[in-house]
Amino acid sequence: RDHPEVRALFGPSPMSFAVIVGVVAFQLGLAFALRDQPVWLVAIAAWCVGAFCNHAMYVMIHEAAHNLIFRRRYANELSAILADSINVIPAAISFRTYHLKHHAHQGVLELDADLASPWEARLVGTSSFRKALWLMLFPVFAMIRPARVRSIRLLTGWTLLNWLAVIAVDVLVLWLIGPTAPLYLFLSFLFSIGFHPLGARWIQEHYLISPEQETYSYYGPLNRVAFNVGYHNEHHDFPAIPWNRLPALKRLAP
Repeated sequence: RDHPEVRALFGPSPMSFAVIVGVVAFQLGLAFALRDQPVWLVAIAAWCVGAFCNHAMYVMIHEAAHNLIFRRRYANELSAILADSINVIPAAISFRTYHLKHHAHQGVLELDADLASPWEARLVGTSSFRKALWLMLFPVFAMIRPARVRSIRLLTGWTLLNWLAVIAVDVLVLWLIGPTAPLYLFLSFLFSIGFHPLGARWIQEHYLISPEQETYSYYGPLNRVAFNVGYHNEHHDFPAIPWNRLPALKRLAP
């Protein structure tokens, strides 16, 4: 009531759909360009370029989960599936389901899939090596966690459409371009949310650095290629504000 200027930032940002179309096209084009290259060069390209592309699409999937691309839910779900098409392993619609639970029940083990499972903590312990290995394999742990979350129905018509669309793209890429292209896309997926500077955001967002709070923001230069996903306190306080308006919120309420 006291700050209508904040409410003015609410609402979808259709420009995000243009970002999805552009990045998906670029990533598929790069996969085609690398079709005859050695594996070592494919891995370097996936680390240096592909990881940023796939990570950007995960941010767009996140935007779609909050209906921040279009006003209609179905348009956001279709946008998320398109963004997911280069990720090799389908996850967009399932992510939407448990991510909204995360916002409503942050820190509640049975309801928040962003919270590490107790067995993860025991497995990693205080070992630097195991922490690095855990971050490298973070996509695997992230896929396992939703099974722990209660009252979530993961198998829906939208989930099936998501799986069919992504698997169809996987098959077409393999058939039309050859085995190097899906390898590039898989490595891009693995690096994008794993052992990579971008993967550090899993630690930045919710891991307890100080006892007073469990959500942290990052304001560094990687936000330019990560579509402001670092503005995490801002996002949790006002999840109706899209990525491109979060810096404006920070300026209003530093």
